[in-house]
Amino acid sequence: MLTVSMTVNGKQVSKEVEPRTLLVQFLREHLSLTGTHVGCDTSQCGACVVHVDGTSVKSCTMLAAQADGATVTTIEGLAQDGELHPMQAAFKEHHGLQCGFCTPGMVMSAVDLLKHNPDPSDREIREWLQGNICRCTGYHNIVKAIQAAAQSMRG
Repeated sequence: MLTVSMTVNGKQVSKEVEPRTLLVQFLREHLSLTGTHVGCDTSQCGACVVHVDGTSVKSCTMLAAQADGATVTTIEGLAQDGELHPMQAAFKEHHGLQCGFCTPGMVMSAVDLLKHNPDPSDREIREWLQGNICRCTGYHNIVKAIQAAAQSMRG
């Protein structure tokens, strides 16, 4: 066993884990943050995307020990004071989800995209999301939601 410590959604946490514990397992099983989903366990689907030190990461491919000392943000950490993050609100308003399984990873990836490119084109959004799979929507409404959030976040 080893002890990992990190800041998760603004709170300092420290837990004992087995060295092989994945970050997604740490978040879900040790911290009860179940918004981060486990889809494929092979880094294919993107349902497990979180931010580690401000960068989107597939948490099923990272050990919890690798995040020791890092700042981690999950889908639960985006909303502030009961208000949805603009990306979350846009996904809701523009029907960017159906079953919702991919939504946490899509939202986290999209937030990271807008940090790099605050005014992405349709093509740029689709390229950025290549590592995220949605089995329901065909991506049209997801792209619309991200464009709406981008506009809202630009002011």
